[in-house]
Amino acid sequence: MRMYLISDNVDTYTGMRLAGVNGVVIHSRNELKEQLDKAFTDKTIGIVLITEKLSREFPEIIDDVKLNRKLPLIVEIPDRHGTGRKPDFITSYVNEAIGLRL
Repeated sequence: MRMYLISDNVDTYTGMRLAGVNGVVIHSRNELKEQLDKAFTDKTIGIVLITEKLSREFPEIIDDVKLNRKLPLIVEIPDRHGTGRKPDFITSYVNEAIGLRL
């Protein structure tokens, strides 16, 4: 199985290409749907890397894939500007999940 990148910027795309990961740069909802459909039909793709910005812009598409498909696995990655999450993201996530303050 291989990885495939769907990015919203050329810098992330270039960095992943240097690491040997193929992908595309997109900017619209239709392009995202088209590229995800392409990944679904290609049985050699096991992981789709998607930038956090795209994931935040089109959450309904990404959530639908995560909930209704086993493969490919969708992994959100930060871009060169870093993550859009708060510094205590993991602690907050655990607090919400188990209901305890850490």
